[in-house]
Amino acid sequence: MSTGTTPAGSGPETAQGLLLGPMLRHVDDTSASIWVETATACTVEVRSGPDAWRAATFAAHGHHYALVEVSGLTAGSVRPYAVYLDGVPAWPLEDGFPDSMIATLDPSRKPRLAFGSCRTSVPHDESGNRTHGVDAMRAYALSMAAPGHGSWPDLVLFLGDQVYADSTSSEMQAFIRKRRNIKEEPGAELKDYEEYAHLYRLAWSDPANRWLLSTLSSAMIFDDHDIRDDWNSSISWKRDMQKTNWWHERIVSGLGSYWIYQHLGNLAPKERAADPLWRRILAHEGPGELDLTADLDEFAGRVDAAPESYRWSYCRDWDAVRLIVVDSRAARKLEPGQRALLDPAELAWLDERMRGGFRHLLIGTSLPFLLPMGLHHVESWDEVLSSGKRGRPRAWLGERLRRAVDLEHWAAFQRSFQDVARLATEVADGKRGPAPQTVTFLSGDVHFSYVSEVARKNGSRILQAVCSPIRNPLPRFLRYFAAALAFGPAVPFGAWMARTAHVPNPPFRWNGIKGPWFDNNLAILEDTGEGLEFSWLTGVVRDGDHLHPRLDTVEVATLQSRRE
Repeated sequence: MSTGTTPAGSGPETAQGLLLGPMLRHVDDTSASIWVETATACTVEVRSGPDAWRAATFAAHGHHYALVEVSGLTAGSVRPYAVYLDGVPAWPLEDGFPDSMIATLDPSRKPRLAFGSCRTSVPHDESGNRTHGVDAMRAYALSMAAPGHGSWPDLVLFLGDQVYADSTSSEMQAFIRKRRNIKEEPGAELKDYEEYAHLYRLAWSDPANRWLLSTLSSAMIFDDHDIRDDWNSSISWKRDMQKTNWWHERIVSGLGSYWIYQHLGNLAPKERAADPLWRRILAHEGPGELDLTADLDEFAGRVDAAPESYRWSYCRDWDAVRLIVVDSRAARKLEPGQRALLDPAELAWLDERMRGGFRHLLIGTSLPFLLPMGLHHVESWDEVLSSGKRGRPRAWLGERLRRAVDLEHWAAFQRSFQDVARLATEVADGKRGPAPQTVTFLSGDVHFSYVSEVARKNGSRILQAVCSPIRNPLPRFLRYFAAALAFGPAVPFGAWMARTAHVPNPPFRWNGIKGPWFDNNLAILEDTGEGLEFSWLTGVVRDGDHLHPRLDTVEVATLQSRRE
């Protein structure tokens, strides 16, 4: 079987007018959502056997999109599908990959999901693999396309930095140079919606990854590089951005394109039906295609100015497993005296959903909730230093450190860390319904992977599992620095600094039980019924064949439920 030998970077196959997708997004036991970008306005039709579902495209900034809601399916069914544009077949391509499938959830089957973060879009040839390593997602796609592959996950959860708006590849920069003077601000970073649209095409058009995303349901949440490094790390950072002549267009374009390319497919049909932009799309009766540009830009500008006016977080239940995906970037309070990673409305939403009664409670957050202990102490100390409580010179130093080494995770927002730690502990202690086997945070961002556990004698296990990066490894010298900061001398020194700054003690202690490792990885989580099993998978080039890497296992962690 051919496995997509088209060189990445040579331009995506248009597939008879299908520019991007199809992407299988939200799937439950009876419905599925399929997203596409097309070259022109048209009617998009998804066909599976004798059944067909249709949607008209809508436009934004000269691009055309559709999300087809496939309904009336049978739980636990697996059906091949095809995509037609105005009655003309556009998918599947004859490229050697298997048919794309819709696999609905089976309530009798224990959930299995893949997760990871941080994936750069550079070619998959020898040069790209030398600088960025093998794309773990692509290696996984090739493995799953081969005969005799293993069990499919129910979902792949992307925990941020699917696109890098502030650190662009040579291919992206070539596109920018054709449009504007790259020496003028914002330089090689993205400027507007058109550039975001091209960046998404680079990220999702490689044949292997494109096929994977057409047949494996995906859920997503942003992190800083989807917009810009250190996005909303502090009020000082935000004010510096607002002084520029390009930031407003950047944030409006970034949030608007995120709603279309990532967020829209996250939503269940009932949630989507309540979304104001989607309702605008459904209400359009023609003539012609709806142009959503003005509504989209107004929406993005408003939710940036008033984050509490819209929620990017969402929640999914699989029978005995709940997944809560938390926005840890846009829903922040940065004003002095109110600093919080979750604003009051977002915290209240999370509070309502942090409940027992499930076998496992999973919390997806791009930023690790439980950093390695040394790094946690350093970040909590830096938050106090940057606040100005110890004088302006130290505040200046704290802010410089925060931006230089990314000291802006949950630990750097102590109010929110303490709030969520309390919620997690109450669930684990059975104070919010029957205690689950685990309360598990799933995260990315830090460019190394690990598993940590809260030290507890009774109740549920509280775990942190990190998979980062999918494709963007730290340079080797930075790996040693990160390891030292997180696990080495920083542990006792960071604890001492936190005490001197009068940082409240964490409500519990935690320890690393696996890791760290720094490979490009995609993680697989499986509910075994007796606990959770994690596997971290990486791509390895054999015999110089860079376009067809093999899949290897980096680490396995089996975490059985605690016996009372």
